Amino acid sequence: MIPLPERQQIVHWVDEASAAGARRHKACELLGIAPRTLQRWHQCGGLKHDARTTRVYVPANTLSDQEREQVLAVANSAEFARLPPSQIVPILAERGEYIASESTFYRVLRDVSQLEHRQASRPATVRHKPKALQATAPNQRYSWDITYLPAAIRGVFFYLYLFMDLYSRKIVGWQVYEQESSEWASEILRDIAQREGIDRNQVALHSDNGGPMKGATMLATLQVLGIMPSFSRPAVSNDNPYSESLFKTLKYRPEYPGQPFSSVTEAREWVAGFADWYNHDHRHSAIQFVTPAQRHAGLDTAILVNRKVVYEAAKARHPERWSRQTRHWEPVQVVYLNPDKSLDSPSPNALEKAA
Repeated sequence: MIPLPERQQIVHWVDEASAAGARRHKACELLGIAPRTLQRWHQCGGLKHDARTTRVYVPANTLSDQEREQVLAVANSAEFARLPPSQIVPILAERGEYIASESTFYRVLRDVSQLEHRQASRPATVRHKPKALQATAPNQRYSWDITYLPAAIRGVFFYLYLFMDLYSRKIVGWQVYEQESSEWASEILRDIAQREGIDRNQVALHSDNGGPMKGATMLATLQVLGIMPSFSRPAVSNDNPYSESLFKTLKYRPEYPGQPFSSVTEAREWVAGFADWYNHDHRHSAIQFVTPAQRHAGLDTAILVNRKVVYEAAKARHPERWSRQTRHWEPVQVVYLNPDKSLDSPSPNALEKAA
């Protein structure tokens, strides 16, 4: 393969020989190329750029060896070793640091065969989330469910009651009990309503069709507090996806005990630590990688604006590395749950009826 500079020099020599009266095919023969090759260079733009697919192309904005080592050092550090680039990059941006884009982190890790799933769970599959009931601010739509926590006695379980805000993804209330009970669920809900300052007809609470969810005490509490109930469709297992996703996150945490809980107190202590991490440290991918507590408190907009400033500054330092606009850091304005397919843009009235 003849490099581009040599092509241009060969064409210059052939043109000089032709101008002096020599035949072009004789000049090409002396230079060791075919006349057809010279013709192709002229016709296909081969004198301006090398369009061959087999050429070795090194981008002008490629990372230096030192920069690649820095990316690997950060990705393999004790703080980030268990996190994917999609979590690492927003955390760095929140601190005012920019090392490389998310795609660059992935590419560098792939080049050294380190692009592996970094958690105990199986790699995530693409799932289409429902979009029916909508939330545009905290304390509009809650979701709750109960999951089993294994006890030391075989066949015995503790029961984790978990309430979350769909808009912010924050865990707004939880408790671990030794039984499933509509009365205990009602107590947690009363505590949440008081702590969050919920007014009547402000919140819709979504759940499946379990006994504690439809128990008389729970339904009476919802009526007293002015909270609208919302239930999954019968025999549809994915109508409560947010709570199910949260339970998966909980049970696949690296810190999740490998052995059953010895007592309900031990289970409560572990869940307390998880809830604190999830609300205050976990950058949630569905809300632009801010923590649920930040979004619940309305701090996410300022954080995302700051990240955009960091990215714009990084682009200004190395504009050759950016072929498009900087990363999209706009806050998620609306969160949906279980859409009615007949409603492309459901109105607030329709949503309230659906609730």
